[in-house]
Parts: sequence; structure tokens; C-alpha cells
Amino acid sequence: MSAQATKTIFFTSLFILSISVLRSQGALDGHYYDQTCPQAESIIAQAVRNATIYDSKVPARLLRMFFHDCFIRGCDASILLDSTPENKAEKDGPPNVSVRAFYVIDDAKAKLEKACPNTVSCADIVAVAARDVVTMSGGPFWNVLKGRKDGRVSNANDTVNLPAPFLNVTGLIQSFAKRGLEIKDLVTLSGGHTLGFSQCASFLPRLHNFSAVHDTDPSMNPNFATMLKTKCPNPNTNGIAGQVLDSTAAQFDNDYYKQLVAGKGVFLSDQSLYIDERTRAIVESYANDQKLFFSEFASSMIKLGNVGVIEAGEVRLNCRRAN
Repeated sequence: MSAQATKTIFFTSLFILSISVLRSQGALDGHYYDQTCPQAESIIAQAVRNATIYDSKVPARLLRMFFHDCFIRGCDASILLDSTPENKAEKDGPPNVSVRAFYVIDDAKAKLEKACPNTVSCADIVAVAARDVVTMSGGPFWNVLKGRKDGRVSNANDTVNLPAPFLNVTGLIQSFAKRGLEIKDLVTLSGGHTLGFSQCASFLPRLHNFSAVHDTDPSMNPNFATMLKTKCPNPNTNGIAGQVLDSTAAQFDNDYYKQLVAGKGVFLSDQSLYIDERTRAIVESYANDQKLFFSEFASSMIKLGNVGVIEAGEVRLNCRRAN
């Protein structure tokens, strides 16, 4: 094959790929509700703000809600559907028991239905609320692309596909790749743990009987491990005991990455990002440059928000059940 023919095939493939990407993003629009419900984002922001005043855990829970929704069936608000006698829904799957804060979405939806009936999807409310908690906590702002439709299917068994806190980097890369997300997206979106808290069960294996050679995970800072062992003894009888995922848990910042560099990652999956050569340099760059992290986080959130977008679904009247 001639060099000219090879070049032609390459550029043709590149053009087709570009068109494909544009089409996947074209379903969503940052100005989607400008004409039909221009007050949509301000209504959602007010609901988020009101809830956060009374419960400081709301930001972390709403951000996690968005991640967990998009990672199962795409960003279709399937995480909001209630279980029925015939079906156990995603929200009742083990990884989602601590998400809670569903009432915030309910509040925003009720107000939106009064202002703009049958217009704003529950999936878009979750996406906008996730952006709002980041911004309200000191993080970056981005224009959320909107126009998602709501799904009708939600199965608790599907939550086994969520990235587990004990995964290594290879497992994490594979999980993110299935959603069209790259290694940089993995490291960047993991920074959402800057607003996180975990109960002991998710990291207890790192503290006790870690391996035949080490009782405690050797990648963990020894002083940090001692502190965590005090909070989370084995066996642990305190069901609410746990640890914030960085030292400034109410503030969206780059401290999460600084903690990883210091060996103070709480989850094995988090600390692995610093241990593994494929991700270490990105962790270090974010630890050293908060502005860079903020910029990349906004980009990766937009990318995550495009996962599994439904164009032919419905706009639920009540986020807890299909129409």
C-alpha cells in the first residue's frame, strides 16, 4: 500500500472518529433549558444549598450519587428509582446504602415540576447538583451539558460493577475504560474523594491481617495506620466509625493528592494511584498544582456526564418511580 493511500485511510478514520464524538456530545447542550425552563439551575442550586446548611455530608453524598449513577447504566438517574416488591433497585445495593441525600433531588424536582412541568429530567438534576456541590465547596465551576432522559430500569445486582475500594490500578483502569474514560480521568475523578468519608469496613483489611508478611499495608504511613487502628479496631463493633478521605473534607481542594503522596490514602484503590507508575506522575502534578486539578476535574466531569446518555427515554414526574 502506498504512503499516500495509508495517509488517506488514516485521515478518513480520524474524520469518522471526530464525527462520532461530536454526535455523542451533540445529544447534550449547555443551554438545553434556556427557553423551556431558564430558572432550572437556580432552583437546583437553592435546593442543594438549603440541604447543605442542615447536613454537611450532603456535598459528598450528591457527588457520589452522580458517580454511581453514571457508572451503572450511564447517567440516567437509575440510582433514584425506589425498590418494589418485585425488584431491588440500585439505591439499595450495598455500595449505595451510604449515598442517601435522595431527598435533595426530590425537593429540587418538586419545585421544578411547579415551575416547568414535565421538562427537567431527574438525570440532569443529579448532574447539575454534582457540579453545584463542588462549586459551593470551593471547587471549580463548569457549564453542565444537559438534555439527558431518565431510564426505567434499576437493579441492585448491577452495583457489583462499581469500582471497589480494594481494586488495584489495573482493575480501576479496566473499570473506567468500559465507560470510555482514560487513565487521566481515573486519577482526576478520584479527586472527588476530597469531599468523602468512609466507614471502617471499606479499609479495615488494610489495617489488620493485610497479608502473610505484613499485618498492616506497608504502603500506608505508619503513624496514620496507628491512628486508623484506634478508630477501627478488629473486630469493629462501631458501625458508624470511619475516616474522612483527606484532611480538609469539607473543602474541595487538592489535599486528597497530597495525602496520597504522604502515604495517607484511606482506600487501597486511592493509595494505589500513587504507588503505580502509570498514575503516579498525575497524582504528583495535582498535588503540586490545584489550578491544574480543578481544570482537569471539570473536563473529566463533563466527559463522565456523557456516559450512556439516553436520548429516547422519559422525563420522570417523580424521580423515585418511572412514569
